[in-house]
Amino acid sequence: MRPSKALITPEGYPYIAYSAGLLLFLTAGAFFLKSTALAAPAVLTLLLLLFVISFFRNPERVPPADPALVVAPADGTVVYIGPAAQEHLGACLKISIFMSVFNVHVNRAPVRGTVVARCYKQGKFYDARHAKASCENEQCGLVMETDSGVQVAFVQIAGLIARRILCYVDAGDRLERGERYGMIRFGSRVDIFLPEGCEPLVAVGQTTTAGVTALTRLT
Repeated sequence: MRPSKALITPEGYPYIAYSAGLLLFLTAGAFFLKSTALAAPAVLTLLLLLFVISFFRNPERVPPADPALVVAPADGTVVYIGPAAQEHLGACLKISIFMSVFNVHVNRAPVRGTVVARCYKQGKFYDARHAKASCENEQCGLVMETDSGVQVAFVQIAGLIARRILCYVDAGDRLERGERYGMIRFGSRVDIFLPEGCEPLVAVGQTTTAGVTALTRLT
């Protein structure tokens, strides 16, 4: 199964339907019973419905023209840039992106290539902004190899609220740069591991747009 290109991701349909049904019920009750007690919950439910629709939005993205640029796998804020060790890449550069509940949560491939490994790890649910979330939280990681033989790893990490990681690809699948490959529900983090020696093109605190923002250039 691959992520949909619909304006709203299908993963959000049950939440939207539930919120809309509850809004309809409360609004009808407030109108026919002329109850002000139901009016306030109806307004709150309307706000909830708007939030759910916004959370599951799925906009189209156009990657930069330069094929050597690695794009951000997630919308959010850069919270870490620095050295790290990754089991497939060894010593490498890590860039961590924190996704708040207000960000688009559809994740996109940072490079064009083939998925060579997929790893899932059960874990805890610390606040995704904390450094220990990278090691101890539940996560699902992919390793991709570009057509030129360079490997890049990126990991979806659950957060304090996010309890559902969705990844639709497996080893052997091909992905285009900027192509949707999964999402995380409700606040989370994505770490990307790049070959040692890559120069970051972003800074801590910078906002990223998945599939658009350039993180580094592969040489």
